[in-house]
Amino acid sequence: MGSGWLDSAANVFNAVGTVGAFGTGFVLLRREHRREADREEEAHRAQAARVSAWVEAHLRPDGTRELALHVHNASDMPIYEVELPLPAPAGEESRTEFIGLVPPGKTVRRPAPRDWLRSYVEPEPVEIEFLDSAGRQWNRDEQGRLVRSSRAAT
Repeated sequence: MGSGWLDSAANVFNAVGTVGAFGTGFVLLRREHRREADREEEAHRAQAARVSAWVEAHLRPDGTRELALHVHNASDMPIYEVELPLPAPAGEESRTEFIGLVPPGKTVRRPAPRDWLRSYVEPEPVEIEFLDSAGRQWNRDEQGRLVRSSRAAT
């Protein structure tokens, strides 16, 4: 009878150990999958994180000030279908400044709406939408938040 009890206890101990090992393995596998997904997302964001847009005043050759929209691509690959959604006063239809392609390491400059000069104080970020070199759509808002958009490249 004593031997049967020891065999039963050993079997229970083995079962608990097996379940514990399986549980630990499962938890470690989930962590590794999460880490891999985070690394993949970071790799996808790498180019987009190096793109910025802002508005800034410049002196023209005649001495007057004008505002310009700037798009800077600090990555090693071009960005495509670059658009700057421009806010409009209440009651007016908003418009978009389409830039198209911005080569790697370049800054593209376009005139900003003249009426913005009245409220301009200092350089500030503007919203930008673009495709990275892998065809992923991105949006960076005026606060600098970078979000992958659901709109896919065509």
